Amino acid sequence: MSGTDRAAAAHDAVERLARLLPGPHRGRVKDWTAVEAALGSGLPRDYREFVERIGGGHVDGYLYVLEPDSPNAYHDLVDAAEERAEAFAHLWGSSEEPPAELRGSGARLIPWASTDNGEFLYWLVRPGRHPDAWTVMVDAAREERWEHVDLPFAGFLLATLTGRFRSGILTDAFPTAPHTFTPLAPPH
Repeated sequence: MSGTDRAAAAHDAVERLARLLPGPHRGRVKDWTAVEAALGSGLPRDYREFVERIGGGHVDGYLYVLEPDSPNAYHDLVDAAEERAEAFAHLWGSSEEPPAELRGSGARLIPWASTDNGEFLYWLVRPGRHPDAWTVMVDAAREERWEHVDLPFAGFLLATLTGRFRSGILTDAFPTAPHTFTPLAPPH
């Protein structure tokens, strides 16, 4: 798929997500240059568009889409990336093996969502690959099990919410019908 086709598909997926997820939407313009500098990487266009149009939030009472400079520090993209990198350094340096997609490839993971059960969803960041071509990795909470899904951020979220994709890791109770969406808010 060409870059132009990928961009059009990503935009269409975000448009469909905006219609699928009930408001209120609290998208916010971000300083993407600062966010990407903090992460040491660019970010996919569909994710940036989602955050500016819809905003980070709690989807179907289960999945938290992370947001940079989140009003809730527990769901901040940059903080989560730092925390997960530290956790992986500890785990992969001691008892666990990284998923096969990371071994010897120079690839890394950047989280974009977490769940109420402790799972994380990541972008698989491969050297030389444009952020718009990143795919999704799902990490099972409390066990060494990973799922690689050959879809970008918005495509994955849309396929999951419409039932075209069913994760073997995420709870069977997700997604719900009708869908719910609660914007991120400061913790109580």
